[in-house]
Amino acid sequence: MSSPTIRRRARPAYPILLLLAPVLAAGCATTRPGVPEGAAPTPPSVWATADQPASQPPTPAATDPSPPAPSSARPSATAPRTGLKHVFPVRADNVDYHPTHGAYPGTDLFADCGEPFVAVTDGTVLEVSRVDRYRKRGPQGPDNGGLSVALLGDDGVRYYGSHLSVVTSGVDVGVRVRAGQQLGKVGRTGNANNVCHVHFGISPACAGKDGWWIRRGVIWPARYLDSWRRGGNREPAAEVTAWQRKHGCPKAP
Repeated sequence: MSSPTIRRRARPAYPILLLLAPVLAAGCATTRPGVPEGAAPTPPSVWATADQPASQPPTPAATDPSPPAPSSARPSATAPRTGLKHVFPVRADNVDYHPTHGAYPGTDLFADCGEPFVAVTDGTVLEVSRVDRYRKRGPQGPDNGGLSVALLGDDGVRYYGSHLSVVTSGVDVGVRVRAGQQLGKVGRTGNANNVCHVHFGISPACAGKDGWWIRRGVIWPARYLDSWRRGGNREPAAEVTAWQRKHGCPKAP
């Protein structure tokens, strides 16, 4: 089945957001018009599944009241493939993004909450967080993403989407997915400042040395997003490989 055509449509709110995007700090601290700057986001639930939005938490099991930690897996040793199909990561008629992101490479994809976030290419689910641990007064960085999914593409590249409202049921560590398959929905969990969007990052998967400072993105995604949006197939694997040869897997941001 071919992917629906994605087109840009002007909306009054998003150009304002795009002007603010270059000053984003380590997390995605965007501001919705009408919300005072610095105001704390509406705290989402610490639980979320595909069938239960973050605003309706279930009762944790009595035997273990602590929420489960994000699950992850080691990257596969399979040789990367070239020529894979790549698709735009948000399936919606109205998506806006800015080519820069402030202090580090990444892109915020602004779309309505609930729009599908999909797999960019064929691959294996590498990491899933169905728990929003972010707190404004807590550490800034490790939990900024809220609900998130990281995919290790068959091209050897990791693709990361965060601030999701829901992670799709069955999208678990080790599960194989295809390009265009839904992984979750656009949301505003984590350090999203109550603005609906997906933080999208491209990086290498550093087995045994990984950290949120790598996962959030190490190369600028915009030129790849521009290509995929037009139906092109620009591949980021060479740039990611070159970045890792130069920097390795940094142990701190």
